[in-house]
Amino acid sequence: MSAMSPGSRPQHPSGPLQITSRKSVGGPKAELVLLPQAFPDTISWWIEQYFRIEVSTAPSSRKVQAHDLALFRDYLIEEERTEKRLAWTPRLTRAFQDHLRRTIDEHGGRRWRDRTINRVLAHLKTFGKWVHKLAPFPLGSPTEKLKLLPTTTGLEVDRAITPAERRRILDAADVLVQTGGRSRDRSRFRGAEARPQRKTYRPWRNRAIVYALIETGMRRQAIAKLNVSDVDAQKKSVTVEEKGGLEHTYQISKEGLAAVTDYIAHERDADDRRWHSPALFLAAPSVSAGAGRLTPHAINGVWNEVCATAGVHGRTPHSARHAMGKHIIEKTGNIAAVQRQLGHRNAGYSMQYTRVTDQKLHDVIDDR
Repeated sequence: MSAMSPGSRPQHPSGPLQITSRKSVGGPKAELVLLPQAFPDTISWWIEQYFRIEVSTAPSSRKVQAHDLALFRDYLIEEERTEKRLAWTPRLTRAFQDHLRRTIDEHGGRRWRDRTINRVLAHLKTFGKWVHKLAPFPLGSPTEKLKLLPTTTGLEVDRAITPAERRRILDAADVLVQTGGRSRDRSRFRGAEARPQRKTYRPWRNRAIVYALIETGMRRQAIAKLNVSDVDAQKKSVTVEEKGGLEHTYQISKEGLAAVTDYIAHERDADDRRWHSPALFLAAPSVSAGAGRLTPHAINGVWNEVCATAGVHGRTPHSARHAMGKHIIEKTGNIAAVQRQLGHRNAGYSMQYTRVTDQKLHDVIDDR
């Protein structure tokens, strides 16, 4: 039987389907996948084909998507006593959304938060659209009119570091070079000009990490993945593999770039003689585990230490990312600029930085 043409959209797939694999798009030659003439037409089968043909994200992202789609498949089987594709209707999708909102855990609370539910529904919507394109449903795409749940603060922009907190954190990072890792034994080193610094402490590295987080808006996982070759001093940018396995280029400020180059000049070479690693941020030679590259957990520890010194509480490395989004919106009013810097594939995430925070709203109301 001939392949399905763009103009013919049968409600029941009865012959082989030719699909151009998205994974190959942009490569030297697109891969044409021919599905069998007879196939189960079940949700499990379509999920398997979806990951085999369409999904091209990193293993960690694939694992989350698989978990979310399995939640829907299990719900379909429980409700309809079948997992045939044609049992999936728009009403069933809405019922699944209600199911996620109403399910109670063993402690009597909601099992899934609204943000988690939105993630599950977003994955389901993309999957449903893909299936409908290849094997149209009688009632239309079962996820076409699906709306995500409203959330109060979007990307939690209220948790972004403030300009004052940014100054205090960067000042605390600068002080590391003089005071970081110093002995706390005042009596033992009384009268000494300066208490000794731990040999394993890396003040220039920790300073550069804090600057990189604040002056680019990168995630801590991306900071951990940075290699020396990713830093382009001429273009004042850093390019790194982000979530989903895609590369993204961040612009970095002059101050941020200077902090990174200071670290490379003062500390990194000595540590690289132990590790011989391409990683930008390296552990001290005395660390026994790993291959020298700092972990996201270690990045988090550096951030928390500097924030404690600065007297800044309740802020995470992601708070610096939110601050960058807010800063760009306030300076340019351009959502595309936020999307370009932070690497949002969905412009909706960038749009949320245009929201007025609670504090800003209070300031406007009080200023009358």
